[in-house]
Amino acid sequence: MRFQRGVIWAMLLAAPLAAKEYSHQKYFEHYEGTKTCLSCHEKEAKSFFRSQHYQWRGQTPNLVNARGQRLGKINTINDFCTNPRASWIGVVKNSRGEAISEGCSKCHAGLGLMPSEQETPEQLANIDCLICHAQGYQRDLYPDGQGGWVWKPVLWKNQEGLDAVAKRIGMPTRNTCLRCHAGSGGGPNFKRGDLEYALADTTRDFDVHMGTDGANLQCIDCHKGEDHRVRGRGSDLSGTDFPAKPLSCDDGTCHDSRPHPAEVLNLHAQRVACPTCHIPTFAKADATDMVRDWSKPAYNQEADKWSATIEFAKDVKPVYAWFNGTTWAQLPGEPVKLQPDGTVGMMLPQGSRKDPKARIYPFKLHRGVMPVLEGKNYILPIAVEEFFAEGEIHKAIQHAAEEMYGVKDARYGWVKTKRYMGIYHEVVPKEKALTCLDCHGPNGRLDWKALGYGADPILQRWAKTGK
Repeated sequence: MRFQRGVIWAMLLAAPLAAKEYSHQKYFEHYEGTKTCLSCHEKEAKSFFRSQHYQWRGQTPNLVNARGQRLGKINTINDFCTNPRASWIGVVKNSRGEAISEGCSKCHAGLGLMPSEQETPEQLANIDCLICHAQGYQRDLYPDGQGGWVWKPVLWKNQEGLDAVAKRIGMPTRNTCLRCHAGSGGGPNFKRGDLEYALADTTRDFDVHMGTDGANLQCIDCHKGEDHRVRGRGSDLSGTDFPAKPLSCDDGTCHDSRPHPAEVLNLHAQRVACPTCHIPTFAKADATDMVRDWSKPAYNQEADKWSATIEFAKDVKPVYAWFNGTTWAQLPGEPVKLQPDGTVGMMLPQGSRKDPKARIYPFKLHRGVMPVLEGKNYILPIAVEEFFAEGEIHKAIQHAAEEMYGVKDARYGWVKTKRYMGIYHEVVPKEKALTCLDCHGPNGRLDWKALGYGADPILQRWAKTGK
């Protein structure tokens, strides 16, 4: 089923588009790579170069322990693909000679160079404008003739076809955003859980905002910022592209802070975030990765490929926690901090019942098992690309440890991890939202003790006041 969805997605991207007049139809004759875009849009390229989508790091005002560092996936470690530095680019083949991976740069909006914080002509020319702005654009990895690799349009030998695609310039659509964001973590919906390919063309029952029979919103209708800065960070992104304008359902742009006709629901909305009631489950089409244990290599005979042992789940009920918009992160180069349950919190939402800025939010709780450097207790990344082909986890850890920390022949142990990932998509219509008894009835879904209550507060009030 996963393979079939991938094929269908590729067909959708490759399908001829209906005749349409695009804004750039007459702006240039032949597309000659990024320099064609730069001839008119150098200012825009410079703004994009500074964005989190290119740098893969950004300001961190919402990380309580960042101490002003600019952080992101390029210089932190996560419990999915860990870190991109040792696995940036290159065709990885299995024992049958089949390509099984092309590196983390597959979802970077560049042509193959790792992003540098120093702006240079080479870095600006590395920006792949078409991957976000050209409908139907597809690219693949090719040798660069100098022993490396470069991303090129698949039509690079077909100038007429390439020109036709390169002139289909427009603002990013759900298709273009989901191409990377729904495939992150190694497969369809592996990582986020609430961002899946089904959202490209769906119904209001699946997502009332993006359903074509609902509001039919594009991603940028909510996330659009300025100068290529995107609004919104959820709870588990290190960097923030647009901290001056955080994204919220009820800031008055679409919904205000008293969105319900029933006053009791408006009172709830003061301490309960909108997604808590309006996203009863996530991963409704494709199962999502809930546990990734890197200490147990698993071999997939059909794909002739190694991976971590991964547990998937579909139609998942979120877990719930207080969140005031800030997060504590387990950062590289810092000793791991064990939580009371013995796990390392990779990303932990901050806030409590007593915090007036906090509300109860829904989360995907991702669990993992990660290597930890002996002596220092630093979380270690893994060179996942070479592991996929060889299955030698020890070698892949030592390679990545040297790449990130300069430590040769690293010795390590294993630790259990957990990560709270905010759930904000797959919003259902009000008729399908949670009702009172989903939380306050027998076997309700909220863990009241974990949220700081002795028991269900409604039952407590009844016991105390009789009403």
